[in-house]
Amino acid sequence: MKYSFAAEVAKRDAGYVVSVPFNVWEVAQQRAEIKAEIIINGINVPCDLIPVDKGKYEMCFGAAEGLNIEEHTVYDIILHVWSTLVVLENSPYSLENPVRKVDGIDLKLQSGDGLCGQACVAMIAGVTIDDVVNVMNCREWQGTMGKIISALNYYGIGHSDVIVYTNCSGEVKLPKCCVMIEKLGRFGHYLVQYDGKFYDPNVGIMEEYDYSKLVGYLEINA
Repeated sequence: MKYSFAAEVAKRDAGYVVSVPFNVWEVAQQRAEIKAEIIINGINVPCDLIPVDKGKYEMCFGAAEGLNIEEHTVYDIILHVWSTLVVLENSPYSLENPVRKVDGIDLKLQSGDGLCGQACVAMIAGVTIDDVVNVMNCREWQGTMGKIISALNYYGIGHSDVIVYTNCSGEVKLPKCCVMIEKLGRFGHYLVQYDGKFYDPNVGIMEEYDYSKLVGYLEINA
């Protein structure tokens, strides 16, 4: 999976370091040190993801030919982490035979806290939340972005291979359909945006959205 974000680069020893702006344990579903690759200034550079604390990681990479980096400067970065998704087996669906074409969204409210990720998949796939819980094999507070993507793959729902992290202070131009990641107190929260409307499994359908809460999004092919 790929992750797109803007971040400041700092110098360290003979190389550079960047703080990863998301919880690697939750999103990439990997722990310990991770081998990866970044694209910065149009150049592919191998990097190591080094754990700092409870899912917080730093990207460490060295100099590369043609890579001109200025310390304490913000760059657009694409991080590519391999083998981060769990393949949900025995799916009757595929990209050629999806569970449905995403041409609209019917709101599905979660019955209790902690099922927002499952509810988002249910809205996109047009199935019940209970069905998604069984497919994902996870219950309350277990629906990470990695598991959401695995479930979308199970249902044959096409999506971007890049999660975009916005770090925004203003309105963001969103694709026609996406799963949005937002900060809700100490926890993350997921909702669906389709054609300018926001489908929140906690509160219902919203015509407007407070973009200061937005962390990032995954585009859904609609």
